[in-house]
Amino acid sequence: MALTIRRAPTRLRGLFAGLAIAGLTASALYVGSTSATAAPDLLSQGATAAASSSENGGTLAPAAVDGNGGTRWSSAAQDGQWLRVDLGSTSSISQITLNWENAYASSYRLQTSANGADGWTTLKTVTGGRGGVETHAVSGSGRYVRIEGITRATQYGISLWEFQVFGTRSGAPPTTTPPTGPIVRVAEFLASCPFSHRLPDDPIVAPRLPGASHMHAFFGNTSTNANSDINSLLAANSNCSPALDLSSYWIPDFYNNNQVVVPDPPTFYYLGEGVRDDVIARIQPLPLGLRIVAGNSKATAPDETTISRWSCLHAGQVNPSKNFVECPAGTELESYLDFPQCWNGRDLDSADHKSHMAYPVNGDCPSTHPVPVPKLRQVVRYPISGNPAGFRLSSGAGFTMHGDFFNAWPEAEMLRRVRDCINPIIKCGVDGRP
Repeated sequence: MALTIRRAPTRLRGLFAGLAIAGLTASALYVGSTSATAAPDLLSQGATAAASSSENGGTLAPAAVDGNGGTRWSSAAQDGQWLRVDLGSTSSISQITLNWENAYASSYRLQTSANGADGWTTLKTVTGGRGGVETHAVSGSGRYVRIEGITRATQYGISLWEFQVFGTRSGAPPTTTPPTGPIVRVAEFLASCPFSHRLPDDPIVAPRLPGASHMHAFFGNTSTNANSDINSLLAANSNCSPALDLSSYWIPDFYNNNQVVVPDPPTFYYLGEGVRDDVIARIQPLPLGLRIVAGNSKATAPDETTISRWSCLHAGQVNPSKNFVECPAGTELESYLDFPQCWNGRDLDSADHKSHMAYPVNGDCPSTHPVPVPKLRQVVRYPISGNPAGFRLSSGAGFTMHGDFFNAWPEAEMLRRVRDCINPIIKCGVDGRP
C-alpha cells in the first residue's frame, strides 16, 4: 500500500516541505491498523548516510536524514543513483517515507541489507512514482536501508528533502564511540578563490595569443594570461584559500544588460564521487601541469556537451536548467560544472583539450582512460536575480558556460589531500584536514 500526496503548486513547495517534515516526524503518516498499537519509531533521523553521488557540496547524503525540511540530498544526473542509511543495528522496518524535491524518481526500489555492501533484499519496487511525499508500508528487516533509483522523472538527478525509515530495533542498540574529530564520510577537499582579473586570453585554448579569446574572469593564480605555463604559475601568487593552491581557474564573463557581474568567490571542490568506493580508494593525484576544459563554449543549443547547470541558491522550487533561470528576489543565480575525472595516464593536454580526459561509465573509469583522479566541481554564484532576459556570457547563452583548469597544486600537497581525504572518503576543508 502506498500513500501519495500530490505536489503543491511551485510557489507553495518551500512552505509545504517544512510543514511536511514536521508533520511526518510527529505523526509518521502511519498506514496500518487503527487498533491501539504503538506507532513505529523513526529510526533513520541523524543516522549515517551515504550515496552513490552528490550533485554538489551542499546536497550531500546526510542532508536527507537530518530532519531539516530545508536541506536535501541530490544525486548526479544519471539513472541508477542510490541513497543508503545505516540504522546502526538490525531493525524491523514497517514504513518508508520519501519527501521528494522537484527532481524525483518515477521508478525505484526500496531495499535492505545486513552489511550495506551486498545481499540487498527488495522490500518494494515502485513504478509510476509521482514525486511529492510518498509513504510506503513495507515489511522486512536489516541494518541498512536504501532507495535505488531505476528511472529519473526529469533530465536531472534525483533529490530528497528527507528519507525516513520507521520500525523497531530488533538488534542491540548502536553504541556511540566518541569521535576523534568532526569526521564526515565524503571524499572531498576544496579551494575557495575570489575573482582576480579579466582578460581576453586563454592560455589553454589560445596559448601565447593575447587578445585571441572572448573575455574571461580569472580566479586563483593572479598572474594568468595568454603566455602562462606551469613555470610561470609556480613562480606567481594565488588569492585562493589555501594560498598554496597556485592553480588557475577561469570562466566566461557574465553580463546583465551588458554590464559585467562579478561573482561571489567561487568554490572549487575536489571530489571522489561519481565512481564506486573501490575506485575512490585508487584515485591518483592530479598531475602537475594538467589542463582541462569542461563544457562547450561554442554550443548553439543545449545538448549532451553542454554539461553546466543553472539554478537558484535557496530556491529549490525553481527547476535547474542548462540555460539561465529566473531566480526569486533575495536569492542568487548559481552555476555548477563537473570536470571529467578519468585520465589517459599520458597526456597533460590534447588537441581539443578534452580527449585526454573522460567521464566515468558505470562507476568506473573506461579502459581508454584508466587512471581515476579527483573530480573538480566548479560552483559559481552571482549576486543577481530576476528576469534573465538581459543575461549573457562572453561566450554566448547560458548553455555555453564552461570552465578551464590549469593544475599548479604543489605535488606533495595534492598527494596528501588525495591520500588523507579522497581515498579514505573523508570530508576535508581548505587546509586539507577533516
